[in-house]
Amino acid sequence: MRAVVHDKYGPPEVLRLEDVERPEPEDDEVLVKVHATTVTRSDCGFRAAEPFFSRAFTGLRRPKQRNLGMELAGVVEAVGADVSEFEVGDDVFGVRGGANAEYICVRESGVLAHKPAGMTYEEAAAVCDGAIIALACLRKAGLREGRSILIYGASGSIGT
Repeated sequence: MRAVVHDKYGPPEVLRLEDVERPEPEDDEVLVKVHATTVTRSDCGFRAAEPFFSRAFTGLRRPKQRNLGMELAGVVEAVGADVSEFEVGDDVFGVRGGANAEYICVRESGVLAHKPAGMTYEEAAAVCDGAIIALACLRKAGLREGRSILIYGASGSIGT
């Protein structure tokens, strides 16, 4: 499969398209064929290692994660043995590091959801930052029908 990778920090020219090994899903993962992804301000910052202290997380001398991208939308190609919420052929969208690739594995319990039928892959990938992360937070909080939650501030796309 192909992925956009970088082995050093710098301007956009450090990025290149490379053939890399296609991932195989673990028992609790979903393999997604990516149809749409994004390039965000964060991707640009990680690529350039700006601000400099971000290297404490991304790698001091060179990037720990070769491919960038976080937001994705696509189709489930395979599921691990323990996956129950997703099936092969499902349209999905979500957030996972390394999304600027043709395929990516995402944990079923991770930031992944079924794509709304009336939404294109491009639209779904573009709303992941707020909508799907907020959904994942609500799931972790155990929010269910009939329960309430206070979103304090609501000044950003995730409700912070």
